[in-house]
Amino acid sequence: MKASVLQFQPHFLDRDYNLGKIVEMLCNLQTDLVVLPELATSGYAFSSIDDVIPLAEEAGIGLSFRVLGEMATKGNFSIVYGFPEYDKGRLYNSAALINPDGEYFVYRKTHLFLKEKLWFSLGDTGFRVFEGKNGVQLGLMICFDWQFPEACRTLALKGAQIICHPSNLVLPWCQQAMKTRSLENRVFSITSNRIGSEGTADNSVKFTGASQILDPKGNMLCSLGANDEAIVSYEIDPQTAMDKSITEVNDAFKDRRPEYYTL
Repeated sequence: MKASVLQFQPHFLDRDYNLGKIVEMLCNLQTDLVVLPELATSGYAFSSIDDVIPLAEEAGIGLSFRVLGEMATKGNFSIVYGFPEYDKGRLYNSAALINPDGEYFVYRKTHLFLKEKLWFSLGDTGFRVFEGKNGVQLGLMICFDWQFPEACRTLALKGAQIICHPSNLVLPWCQQAMKTRSLENRVFSITSNRIGSEGTADNSVKFTGASQILDPKGNMLCSLGANDEAIVSYEIDPQTAMDKSITEVNDAFKDRRPEYYTL
């Protein structure tokens, strides 16, 4: 299958621009799976909850879902993107997976970062694996979830072949850390980061770009630079992520001894 990662600079609080830019970038894409950044439809550096509320959408019926769902159907690919979600009076930092047939799934960010805790409720979905196009097993996590090895490990133990990782990264370590996450779990990972800076003088953040696709041994298959607005793709075989062998006598999962782990 062909896997793709999209990197761009969302405009703050400008959903129409962001959706238009995403559609423009996706319109001629030939792929099976594409991953977009965290909060790709809204921007990130909110100054109050009043910034978030007008852009928050109910999963499955919001404008972003309709537009990107049409792209998934038209392009015959699965798409994963980040958006602010509204549900029953709560706001979540969420990611949606939409398949070409219109089926969709939602993950809500488990580990909130810095001021996200002021606007969003803690995610309550847990880490689950969903079926993408052609039955590929996709695990979803968002940005700061990378800091917690249990996130990737849970998804891998549940059968994920590819970790889809929408992000708005500002710390310098994630891209390197995801090499370890892929290696220790023997899974592909796709980290889609945004670029640019955002916010006011007292609330300014700079994003690191460098989106990437890694293989189950942590090897870099393809990546983007710190300032690129582009899509890169790579042909992968998800089935190789089911092989957890390290040597002829060692297996990344069978050699685990959970009875000795304190978590």
